[in-house]
Amino acid sequence: MAAPNTLILATVDHLARFAPFDSMEREHLIWLAERLKLTYYAKGETVLGPDSGPVKTFYIIKQGVIHGEQDVVRAQEDASWLELHEGECFPLGALLSKRGVASTYRAGHDTFCFELAAADFRELLKASDAFNDFCTRRIANLLEQSKQVLQAQYAKSSSDQQSMSSTLETLIRREPVTCAPETSLREVLETMHKLGIGSMVAVDENRKPVGIFTLHDVLNRVALAEVGLDVPFASVMSPNPRTLPPHALAHDAALVMAKQGFRHILVEEDGQLKGLISEKDLFSLQRVGLRQISGAIRNAEQLDTLIHSAKDIRQLAHNMLAQGVAAEQLTQIISTLNDLLTTRILELELRNDPAAKALEFCWLALGSEGRLEQTLNTDQDNGIIFAAQEGGDPEAMRAVLLPFAKRVNLALAECGFPLCNGEVMASNPKWCLSLREWKRTFADWIDHGDPMALLYSTIFFDFRPLHGADHLAFDLREWLRGAAKENSRFLHQMAANALRNHPPTGSVWDFFTGKGNILDLKLSGITPFVDAARIFSLAVGGKQTNTLQRLREITGPLRIDPQDAEAWADAFLFIQLLRMQLHHDQCERDEPLTNQVDPDSFNNLDKRILKEAFRQARKLQTKLTLDYQL
Repeated sequence: MAAPNTLILATVDHLARFAPFDSMEREHLIWLAERLKLTYYAKGETVLGPDSGPVKTFYIIKQGVIHGEQDVVRAQEDASWLELHEGECFPLGALLSKRGVASTYRAGHDTFCFELAAADFRELLKASDAFNDFCTRRIANLLEQSKQVLQAQYAKSSSDQQSMSSTLETLIRREPVTCAPETSLREVLETMHKLGIGSMVAVDENRKPVGIFTLHDVLNRVALAEVGLDVPFASVMSPNPRTLPPHALAHDAALVMAKQGFRHILVEEDGQLKGLISEKDLFSLQRVGLRQISGAIRNAEQLDTLIHSAKDIRQLAHNMLAQGVAAEQLTQIISTLNDLLTTRILELELRNDPAAKALEFCWLALGSEGRLEQTLNTDQDNGIIFAAQEGGDPEAMRAVLLPFAKRVNLALAECGFPLCNGEVMASNPKWCLSLREWKRTFADWIDHGDPMALLYSTIFFDFRPLHGADHLAFDLREWLRGAAKENSRFLHQMAANALRNHPPTGSVWDFFTGKGNILDLKLSGITPFVDAARIFSLAVGGKQTNTLQRLREITGPLRIDPQDAEAWADAFLFIQLLRMQLHHDQCERDEPLTNQVDPDSFNNLDKRILKEAFRQARKLQTKLTLDYQL
């Protein structure tokens, strides 16, 4: 075989800059380059359209821009629903299905395209596994590449965090429990037992640590020495405990423990006790694990423990990003741990409120928590549903439950879940209702469909039971399934409202953004998928609240191509992953958590996938448009 000429090799080098060609064998790239034809299209010229019949050509953009337009979209707004740039190829779906295209592909600028005959395209699919995998699983293939980049990025920082280079102040688990030196030993041991702690620190009037006592000391200094429990604590404690400053490294503490046989190091700053580091903190807690966090939450007796567990949940998210855990599993794990934390707060508050405990009620998770889609930037959306006895007074029950709910909402706020600005919380009398009142409220929203009703339905219709009498929530869900499905006018109004929020499409930097070139990953990215999945689920009487489960649930009843549903799910998950990454980076920089990001901060691969994800969102919205004739 003759060696490829210089032009062919230059084409190969150009293609190798872009996916999927960067993953293909060189011999396959040469084979492809030898069969490509370069074609020019003037600005505004149609490259391919629905009237062209079955597609005969595979296109790769060498230079310029191609706009994808659909008549249904152009009727809504004067904008393309898809914009393709250098290195991108089309129309894969039509080629694979051996059909015509549904969109019109038009040159946005003067554009050059490499063109490959359909027969050669299919030959390349057989020859190159990398090319075949990309064409049949385009967004999934790109997501895998992005995940590898993200995993490498987070692995180093996660390793650093878990290493002996951590400062002691980052390892402090909670406020240390202290006492005065003259406190009786009996009182100290009772406190240690009640709080489930393994050590007690004695401090003077200025909070300077003067001694420490641990459970390990009980055997030698109390039991075997036959010391009475009424002696002062100072007589059995270890005086002058070793301390280190907050900025000291875990490595320093480990050396002190090894050299002097200590199991605890006190953290002292400016003569005052700031924390206590145990051997367990340095080693078993270096790698914050799911089991340790869930166990700590279940056994928590104080709010302080739960506050630190909330921090551990955020650290676990970071570690899982480093391990390459998929976004679906990651958000469900975070939501599940947050569920445990909320449940424990409810249990602790009910323990001290017998009046509320005596009532039959269920705490509802709403919004993203109801969908099991929480990220690190999540405020509170919750409510209460209670069983009112026949002839009973709902107001009397509400009067008992509202103070309890207020305490729970405030405790959740201390754990890092801000109070909802819109007051969608159980402590709001509007959202602490009997089963009959909830049905009446939902029925009113469905019957009227005014803007506020449509807004509330996007939050409240995603409810699920979190704690208590869950049969009340299941009863309400069954009622809602029938009521919403039977009201086509309301579903039509929900669809029209959802379509007012358009995913970004192409511009100079590939996205239409607001002021300052800022993109809202929640409003513009996640919400179109969430809204469409909710509407379709209500239309078929679905039982799910999670967006991905809803997309899978509607595939059969609505006769959706499973590959389309899979692409929608992949796109949704990628944007969720970007949100997780954004929120973690904001936490690391100690910045307020938002969903707003400059698209220029993404690497080229993530930009490309994000654009594909927005294209999938537009396809999902197009189905809404067609189904509801909007």
